[in-house]
Amino acid sequence: MKTRVLKALCLLLAAGAPAMAADFSDPTWPCIQRKVGQLSPGLMWPAAIEKPALSTEVEAAVEDLVGYLTLRRLALDETEPQLAAFTASHGTDPALLGRVFEQSFTRLNTLRTRLITGIEEYSLGQIALSERIDAARLKMDSEMAKENPDFDLVDELEEQIAWDERIYTDRRQSLTYVCETPVLLEKRLYGIAQMLQNAAKE
Repeated sequence: MKTRVLKALCLLLAAGAPAMAADFSDPTWPCIQRKVGQLSPGLMWPAAIEKPALSTEVEAAVEDLVGYLTLRRLALDETEPQLAAFTASHGTDPALLGRVFEQSFTRLNTLRTRLITGIEEYSLGQIALSERIDAARLKMDSEMAKENPDFDLVDELEEQIAWDERIYTDRRQSLTYVCETPVLLEKRLYGIAQMLQNAAKE
């Protein structure tokens, strides 16, 4: 099994995949970005996150603010008015802002985990497709080496290879963006933590 995986990875490199893993400790990880499976909120938030008792009104306000902070189509600086309005109404208690960070972390980290799982499944699919292409080529070469090749079979194999290579290439072209997304989510979480910590100091 390991031999087949390594062979398939060689095929990926030969095909010119733009973002192969710099760290081959996980041969199924296709991204040049190092795989970080789990994030820890403690690395981003300077103190233990408390769980303050919040009124229904404040809890709803927290949820609304988290919605803005985790909306990826908004740059973080575009969410500053919402954060300012929140602190103006509910204060800058570090425990309260820690609650905002905790919910933001949970939401974006859950999405990030799903994306990493999807990337792993994508990689295994590409490896399997590479093996299928390789097997079809070997079969076609073997058939053509015969004294009386079955040209219908050769044509069928050529069509299969062409189709599989097209699928492989189309998938590969989206890899760069897909691989960047977990990193962008991690950076956004660090940015959210910094914003909230700065607000707590004001």
